[in-house]
Amino acid sequence: MYEKDGEEIFVIDGHVHLWDARTENITHEGGEQFIQCFYDYHTGFTPEEKQWDMDEYRHYGADRMASDLFGNAAADMAIFQPTYLTEFYDEGFNTTEQNAELAEEYPERFVLNGSFDPRDGEEGLRYLEHLKEEYDIPGVKLYTAAWRGDSKGWRLDSDDAFEFLEKCSDLGIENINAHKGPTIRPLNRDAFDVKDIDDAASSFPELNFIVNHVGLPRLDDFCWIAAQEPNVYGGLAVASAMSTNRKRKFGEIMGELLYWLGEDRILFGSDYALWNPDWLVDQVMNAELTDEQRDEYGVELDVDTMKKVMGENAARLYDIDIEEKKRQFRDDAMTERFDLADHYGGDAGAAAD
Repeated sequence: MYEKDGEEIFVIDGHVHLWDARTENITHEGGEQFIQCFYDYHTGFTPEEKQWDMDEYRHYGADRMASDLFGNAAADMAIFQPTYLTEFYDEGFNTTEQNAELAEEYPERFVLNGSFDPRDGEEGLRYLEHLKEEYDIPGVKLYTAAWRGDSKGWRLDSDDAFEFLEKCSDLGIENINAHKGPTIRPLNRDAFDVKDIDDAASSFPELNFIVNHVGLPRLDDFCWIAAQEPNVYGGLAVASAMSTNRKRKFGEIMGELLYWLGEDRILFGSDYALWNPDWLVDQVMNAELTDEQRDEYGVELDVDTMKKVMGENAARLYDIDIEEKKRQFRDDAMTERFDLADHYGGDAGAAAD
């Protein structure tokens, strides 16, 4: 486990993918534009010595993913967030079924989410039922800007989407993860607008709406919505990467989130493989607010706060017993593979390398 100031930090990376952007999987020019845009984000916010080359970035595979997430114990668990994009990629960019292969190999380490698209109608509802029956998914990842035929997006507050959210409620799929953040070429910026979260969260108070990327660049809109809707949470993927070379901006984002949402509704995510928790966790954990930000927001990035952000909040949403997991990880398959027994076997964890 990661250690900060003598305290163990159980890290749940709330936003990871296992994608396939190899050229032979691309069926539309948008697929190439999409992965090139991802790579620009990667190089823009990754220390030069940690950057990947484009070939490995297109398809890194399950073994590399397991090593990057858990090899040095920077992360203890991870939550899959699928992004299908079947209009751009023949076998999909990152589907539940693709993620399931690794999640089923290490079930104690991964949480497997599914997805839905209301434009799929009755067939989509049956697929959602299948995902729950086959994988017992606790949540879904939604990509409202995904193209489908002539459609270039959909809204969470539409009648069709409400039918799927009602199905999620009926099936016990409680965690609704919505991409509401920066646009990715060639998708449309407005299709990622955060405003449709408002009515959806109000209409389904029994569901948890985790807004991935905290609405960036619409942080103000997100915070005003989340302040009024207690079942809205902020996922830090993309925002967390700013802790590298936009430290003041990261402090501003965290200050706003802690001021409006409080420390119990913010979830860490690396957005792997855009960025890698084996270095990003350390960057986030060592981030600091400026004196001006402390005065303005009246908050601190102290260890107790970061324990919640880095893992405890996600554990609560996904019914993860952290203490039980620590016991399991003393001799689970991932611990044996990477020789991590010292990280979980004693009274204190070991700092990430």
